[in-house]
Amino acid sequence: MTTVPESIQVMWRNLRRLTHFSSIKGKIFIVFVVAFLSTGALTGLNYWNLSTVMDRMLLSENYDDLLNNILEMRRLEKNYLIYGSPIGFSESSAYMNSIDDIVESLNDDLNFLIGETELKKFKQTVRKYRNNIEKITEKSSYIVEDNTIIIEQTYIQQQSLRSLGKILTDSAERYRRIKRERIHKTIQRTSILPFAFLAIVLFLMILLIKLISSGLLRPLDVIRDMTGVVARGDFRPIHYDGVRLEEVAGLIEAFNRMARELETNQEDLLQARKIAAIGTFTAGIAHELNNPINNIALTAESFEEEYGEKVDENGREMLRDILGQSERAADIVKNLLDFSRTESPLFHCLQPSLILSSTLNLLKNQLHIAGLQLELNVSAELPCVQGNLRNLQQVFTNLILNAIQATPRGGLIRVAAELNDEGSHVRMSVRDSGTGVPVSIRQQIFEPFFSTKEVGKGTGLGLAVSYSLIKRHDGRIEVHGEEGQGAEFVVLLPVPSTSTESNVMKGEEA
Repeated sequence: MTTVPESIQVMWRNLRRLTHFSSIKGKIFIVFVVAFLSTGALTGLNYWNLSTVMDRMLLSENYDDLLNNILEMRRLEKNYLIYGSPIGFSESSAYMNSIDDIVESLNDDLNFLIGETELKKFKQTVRKYRNNIEKITEKSSYIVEDNTIIIEQTYIQQQSLRSLGKILTDSAERYRRIKRERIHKTIQRTSILPFAFLAIVLFLMILLIKLISSGLLRPLDVIRDMTGVVARGDFRPIHYDGVRLEEVAGLIEAFNRMARELETNQEDLLQARKIAAIGTFTAGIAHELNNPINNIALTAESFEEEYGEKVDENGREMLRDILGQSERAADIVKNLLDFSRTESPLFHCLQPSLILSSTLNLLKNQLHIAGLQLELNVSAELPCVQGNLRNLQQVFTNLILNAIQATPRGGLIRVAAELNDEGSHVRMSVRDSGTGVPVSIRQQIFEPFFSTKEVGKGTGLGLAVSYSLIKRHDGRIEVHGEEGQGAEFVVLLPVPSTSTESNVMKGEEA
C-alpha cells in the first residue's frame, strides 16, 4: 500500500480549504480559476483562429495559382482560336501538370469547400480539357502547298474547348472567392474575441465586487455599527440576514460571543466593584468592632470567674449568652476581615483531590450529625491548579456547609471534580438535593450580607467571601440547577500552562 507524501497531503488540505464554497477564500479562488480558465480558453481560441487564417491565406495563394494557370491555358486557347494554329499548345503540358498538382494539393480543402461531387466534376472537366488539347495536337495535319500550312480542325472541337475553358475559369474564380469569404469570416470572428474577453473580465469584476460588497463590506458595516451599540452598554447580539460567508459568519458569531462575555463580565465587574466598595467600608468597621468585642468577652469571662458562684442560675445564663454572642460577633468580624483582605496569598500547584478531601475531612462530623450521604467523584489524573490551600478550603467549606443546611435529613450531597469540555479549567462542583436557588435571586446570592437563611443562622458573607477568593485565583463560581431540584455550585479554576512537579502539594502536607 503506497503512502501519500506529507507535502502532497498538506497541499491537498490547503486546496480543500481554499475551495470551500461558503467562504470568501473559496469564492475568490473560484472567481480567479474561472478568470484563468476563460483567459486560457480565449487565448487558445484566438491562437487557433490566427493559425486558421494563416493556413487559409496560404491555401488562398494556391487558389490564385490555380486560377492563373487556367488563365494561361485560356491564353493559349485564345491564340489557337484566333490564329488557327495549335503550335502554341506545346506549352500547355506544363500548365496542365501544374493545375493537376495544385488540385491534388487542394484536394482535402476543396472537398470540404465545395463537396466531393463538385470536385469530381471539376477534375473531369480538367481531364476533358486536357484530352481536347491532345486531340487537337495529334489530329492536326500539315499540308504544304505553295509554302502554306493549312490547319484542319472542326468547328465542334473549337466550341467544346471554349466551353470547357470557360467552366474551368468560372469554377476557379468561384473557388477563390469562396475561400476569401471564409478567410474574411475567420478574421471577423477573431476580431470579436477581444470583446468577448473584455465582457468576461467585466462580468467577473462585477461578480467579485458584488461578492465583496454583499458578502464582506455590508456585514462589516453592520458589525461596525454594533460595536458602537455595545460601547453604549447594549449587548444585544447581531442578527444579519444577508449573505453569510464562512468567515463573516464566524466573525458575527465571535462578536455575539464577545457581547455575551462582555455582558457577563459587566455584571461581574459591577459585582466586584460593589464587593470592593463594601469590603473597604467594612474593613474599617471590623477593626473598630474587634477591640470592644474582645473587651466584652474578657469582661464577661472575668466576671464569671470572680462572681460566678454569687450569681444565680439566671445570671450565669446571661453571662453564657454574653460570651456566646461575643464569640459569634467575633466570627462575623473575622469573616469581614477575610472578605476585605487584599493581600496576595502564596499559591502552590494543588491537586483537586487534595483540596476536596482535606475539606471533607474537616466536615465529616457535620455530615454525620445532619444524617446526609456523601458522593465523591474525582476524575483520575486531573491536572493541578495554582492556588492557596487555605483559601480554597475556606471556599469549599462554605459551599459544603450551605449544601448541608439546604439538604433535608437522609439526602445526598455530590462533590465532583473533572476537566471542562475545553480542557482549560478544572470543574469542581458541590450539588445538594434541597429546594434549589430561585432564578430571581441568583445574581444577588454573591452579594455581601445577602442571605436566604433565617435571622441568626447566617451572616450572608460566606458566598461573598468565596466569590472574592475564587476571583483572586482567576477562576469563576457559578450556580446551576432547576428550582426545586437542588442547587449546584460550580467552581472553575484555570489549568496552568506548565506545571512544576516539585510544587505539587502532597496529601501529607495538608
